[in-house]
Amino acid sequence: MNTEHVKIVELNTENWYDCCELEVSEEQTQYMEPNAVSIAQSKFETSLKPHAIYTGDKMVGFLMYNSVPEELDGYWVYRIMVDKAFQGKGIGKAATKLMIAEMAKSLNATKIVVGYHPDNLNAHNLYASLGFEDHGDRFGKEMAVVKQLMD
Repeated sequence: MNTEHVKIVELNTENWYDCCELEVSEEQTQYMEPNAVSIAQSKFETSLKPHAIYTGDKMVGFLMYNSVPEELDGYWVYRIMVDKAFQGKGIGKAATKLMIAEMAKSLNATKIVVGYHPDNLNAHNLYASLGFEDHGDRFGKEMAVVKQLMD
């Protein structure tokens, strides 16, 4: 699949419901809340920025990040998921790169943090490939990895 057609679009009244219907693979459900829960969370925690991931005109995933710094003095990524029918094609990596660029530009972020369950090898491989580093930070059942951007 050509990942140059990947784009991220802020959720809106036209696309939010389609996002609720996206699903991860069976073995990933233990690591992630359904998208509907994340979308609801963003309505109460208004600093969270939910986005749909598209390839061309087709919605294939969801991501959400916080627009204010939190623990570790970084901007946290709350969710990144790609629908099970579109996994393994580089879409998650391409969308994550777009999200990092967006966070750097719109928030002047210099540190991005993402937490995930240590057993989630797909997440581990994705973030490691994008330069996130594990400094031993743990929050409950999740490990946190950090990507330092240029100031």
